[in-house]
Amino acid sequence: MRNCGVHKAFFLLLFSFSSCVSIWAQAKADPGRFDGPAELPRQSVKTALSDTPTPGKSILVKNSGELGAAIEKAACGDTIRLQAGAEFAGNFTLPAKHCDDAHWIVLRTSAPDKDLPAEGTRITPCYAAVASLPGRPAYPCTSAANVMAKIVFDKKGGSGPLSFAPGANHYRFIGLEITRAVPGQTVYNLVLLPGEGADHIVFDRVWMHGTAQDETTRGVALGGSQFVAVVDSYLNDFHCVAVTGSCVDSQTIAGGTSSHDGGPYKIVNNFLEAAGESLIFGGGGATVTPGDIEIRHNHMFKPLTWRPGAANFVGGASGKPFIVKNLFELKNAQRVLVEGNIMENVWGGFSQTGFAILLTPKNQQNHCPICKTTDVVIRFNRISHMASGMQMGTGLSDAGGASSGGERYSIHDNIFNDISGKDYGGFGAFAQVSSTVPTLRDIRIAHNTAFPPKTLFILGAGVDRRIPNFEFTDNLVGVGEQEIFPTGGGPANCAFQPRAQGPAGVVSKCFEDSAVTRNVFIASSKGWPAGNFYAGDPSSVVEDFQGGKNGNYRLCRGGQSHCKKAPAFARASPGGKDPGADVDAVNAATAGVD
Repeated sequence: MRNCGVHKAFFLLLFSFSSCVSIWAQAKADPGRFDGPAELPRQSVKTALSDTPTPGKSILVKNSGELGAAIEKAACGDTIRLQAGAEFAGNFTLPAKHCDDAHWIVLRTSAPDKDLPAEGTRITPCYAAVASLPGRPAYPCTSAANVMAKIVFDKKGGSGPLSFAPGANHYRFIGLEITRAVPGQTVYNLVLLPGEGADHIVFDRVWMHGTAQDETTRGVALGGSQFVAVVDSYLNDFHCVAVTGSCVDSQTIAGGTSSHDGGPYKIVNNFLEAAGESLIFGGGGATVTPGDIEIRHNHMFKPLTWRPGAANFVGGASGKPFIVKNLFELKNAQRVLVEGNIMENVWGGFSQTGFAILLTPKNQQNHCPICKTTDVVIRFNRISHMASGMQMGTGLSDAGGASSGGERYSIHDNIFNDISGKDYGGFGAFAQVSSTVPTLRDIRIAHNTAFPPKTLFILGAGVDRRIPNFEFTDNLVGVGEQEIFPTGGGPANCAFQPRAQGPAGVVSKCFEDSAVTRNVFIASSKGWPAGNFYAGDPSSVVEDFQGGKNGNYRLCRGGQSHCKKAPAFARASPGGKDPGADVDAVNAATAGVD
């Protein structure tokens, strides 16, 4: 493994000698910018109320006509107060007014601040007098009351009720319900930001939702926007209907499909529910790659009532189910931090096979040579109830064009809980890693915990195109029924080998400059490279396994009836840490998310 004279534990994966020197020089000058091989976001969106001052006048509006007029006439620094409990129907465009950081325009409920959750606290439908939503996690609601103002799109299809003119800037929305009406119609975007660019937009404590059975494709289409945030909000009921519907892919928030620079974006402390993906960047036409994306402390969720055959099944009005894909996906993004999130419930059965996380740079619609997924940090997350864990790879788009690449991923201290191909309609793998054109590279997977029932890795790369700089270290993982599966392709695939050669042989053929060490492999053939550890039964080495479903996966410290002493590999990782995810750190990072 090349390390350019750098201590391996700090910066193991570097993609070439020249870039190694350059990145290491940057890391030494500003070490807070890097996590392993991945550069962290360079800038963030400021979302405190103190960062969005409104020193101008206050305007109270009581009906739809007054709201449209107030939006047109508002000056930079004004606050538009929408009558709490009132409904404002229409399609409202926020114009460009050339405001600045000292003069924002705020659209908010007229209810006083004391009637809303405190700044930094997630809102729920309780504040619109909805005490609970069927199939969703319970949220605190001791006294349901409607203190929000409701903005409703009342047209027959299209996008609305909020859109932004090119150049619109410095708008904040607080305490609003944003939704649609007119049943039976497909609404594509509740909030549409222009491809030509808008900037400094904050959605704060809003409830944004579709309807239970209609097609509402997405909540926020980011377009070519910059400095946009969605914080402390609740987004639900975004879905497309199989067979009978007009759309095929749904999200709460989507970006990365523009020809205008995008980012930074801040998506923090939200409930995010969509059938396709809770969040996606990429997947459409683009000539630029958005960057500096902060995704923290969100609850990404799909109701199990959406699954065919479930008790109290809910699908489209036709009876057909919603099209379910993944929980989180990147096809075109750079410098992305995914931290402290809870991701729950994904299953196969449509065009996808129930992977929770996808890192697959490409554009399936047309050639997208600039599309890339680079500098991605995924850490301190809890991912639960999935057919398989992660899929990462490169390949040609459906139209035949290659992307710019997938590289520099740092995936550490994540708990993958309840992987089951049988229960969730998929394969039952921890991760699929595959590389064609361009070459996937510079991957660090460290200190993760997962117990896949079928296989640890689905691997695929050409025998003459090994994946450079692959680190798989300090993980606590089951290996399933077969430790490594090839993606196919016969002898041309590096993972196609006689089983007698074992995992170590596959590692040597599939990876260049690899480090596979200090892992704990459960129920393994013990054929991995030297320097790893083995255990026969996860129940014998973790405090409370519970069959790999909602267990406490800390390593035993001794004193339990099933584990009278700590295993030999306890504290075997650098710094005296245990292999596997730091369970206490994950719990701290995700506290209060669900």
